[in-house]
Amino acid sequence: MGLEATLISFASKNGSWTATASALAFGCLAACGGDDGGPAPDTAPPLAVRCAQLANMRIPSASIGLPTTGAVVASTQMKAAHGAVGEHCLVSGDIMPVDPTAPNIKFQVALPADWNSKAVMLGGGGFCGIIPDVAGNPLNTTPDAVTPLGRGYAVFASDSGHQSNPLDGSFALNQEAYANWASDALKKTRDAAIAVVEATYGDAPTKAYFLGSSTGGRQALAVAGRWPADWDGGVALYPARNVTTAMVGGLAMIQAFAAPGAYLDPEERGVLYRAAVAACDALDGASDGVISDVQGCNATFDPSTASLDGVPVRCPDGVDTGDTCLSDAQLTALGEANGEVPFDIPLASGEASFPGFNAFISDLGMASGSPLQPHVAATGLGSAPPGFPVTESMSYGAHFVDGFIRYAVARDAAFDYLTFDGSTGGAFGARLTELSALDVADADLTAFAAKGGKLLMLQGTEDLLVSPRAVEAYYSRLRADMGADEVDAFLRYYEVPGFGHSVSAVFTAGWDYLTALESWVEEGADPATDQIVVDTTGVPGRTRPLCTYPTWPQYRGSGDMDSAASFACTAD
Repeated sequence: MGLEATLISFASKNGSWTATASALAFGCLAACGGDDGGPAPDTAPPLAVRCAQLANMRIPSASIGLPTTGAVVASTQMKAAHGAVGEHCLVSGDIMPVDPTAPNIKFQVALPADWNSKAVMLGGGGFCGIIPDVAGNPLNTTPDAVTPLGRGYAVFASDSGHQSNPLDGSFALNQEAYANWASDALKKTRDAAIAVVEATYGDAPTKAYFLGSSTGGRQALAVAGRWPADWDGGVALYPARNVTTAMVGGLAMIQAFAAPGAYLDPEERGVLYRAAVAACDALDGASDGVISDVQGCNATFDPSTASLDGVPVRCPDGVDTGDTCLSDAQLTALGEANGEVPFDIPLASGEASFPGFNAFISDLGMASGSPLQPHVAATGLGSAPPGFPVTESMSYGAHFVDGFIRYAVARDAAFDYLTFDGSTGGAFGARLTELSALDVADADLTAFAAKGGKLLMLQGTEDLLVSPRAVEAYYSRLRADMGADEVDAFLRYYEVPGFGHSVSAVFTAGWDYLTALESWVEEGADPATDQIVVDTTGVPGRTRPLCTYPTWPQYRGSGDMDSAASFACTAD
């Protein structure tokens, strides 16, 4: 129901008063425009006036599609034009929980003076806890891309229902807070934000898009699955979906590198990566430092038998002799990270295993001298071995797994996550089954496809937080369940060789995905074959064709190796 028909309460200096949303939008206290009940004026007051009128706006719980105790606008602030971003009103608000011990959901809405009649929601990252910058660009856009707000979108986002560092999982002790992070906050935020948009402009958006990466990528898929009527399109970059499976699968890798002698220092990671590049770089026809034929490399490269500059990667007799080779303990840990992790736990997704990571051929955080390596290391093996308690130097993966196991599963802040039995769940098997029911929001996208929604999904091949193999498996299951033709009508899935989790010292993806999504939804321009990805870090400005999975960019044999025009997408 539109808010034109909804009474919203406000507080004023002299008490309280009510007005319909259309009245607020046109700056009068009556729902109509004149004493004779005629139409409202065609011209709304300046945005600054409307922005001030939003202060203390209350949104009743009945206007939000999941249980809350309502929402309130906490503050409004006019922002002057800056660069490509025009004048806008920044609204900050709170959505109150049902459980009084649960935190509020804090959200923001950026309302442009020159509204294009559309809306964008931005997803969060990690365990969230902070509100994404509604005035900025989300991750992995092209350097020259205009922000959604700068394009005229009303932009909104939330902290997903708690306030903390994105590596802190302690909020999960509260069940409502965990459900909010899992996906409920998405619907609550959307409904509250749209109420603010309608109150400001007098109309609902004509189109609504969701943009997110990592946790935000999972969120983009979740809203399409759970609330398809709300959305016209979404972008899911390296989606950290199926939380229970991903966390327990990631735990196996963390435990493997926590074993005595198993952890690789940055120099040893460099030996491994350079050996992989030496063996596989030219499989795509171009010696450019990027492993593009990932399937071919995974099928042939084995660090236990590989050599680098004629010297075996494996240390003599498998015994650690320094930073120039890998011991058997290290090779074993790599094999476990690279391998499948079986589960003996009934999960709502029906999955019986986790497919592992491209651990043999990915940058784990080596000593290359790149200023990006600290971030790459954090998303890989960290700068200290896994342990308990987790420290700042340990990998992001250790932080996430620790937070999930301690707080969401064991619900015990003193629990040592490294002792957890991921294959069976031990005493917590039933809890894992229960939590897995919150992970399947994106399993059925039939209704989203039927309404004409469109999805763009992108994954880096060297991601060690979100397994490329897990995303591939999700895409393959969608095609098996829905039919290949139906999936091809609404979803495009791309993989970017050399790209890690949000950034890479080898190849960081820059892509104008909002334009691609707009063009597909609004103009019917299929982005299957004409998309270009720009490297923003490895060789800044280098381009490649963005290839739909399972194809990858192969060098044509001539032409500039830094130009997408010299490559063609192939599955050979």
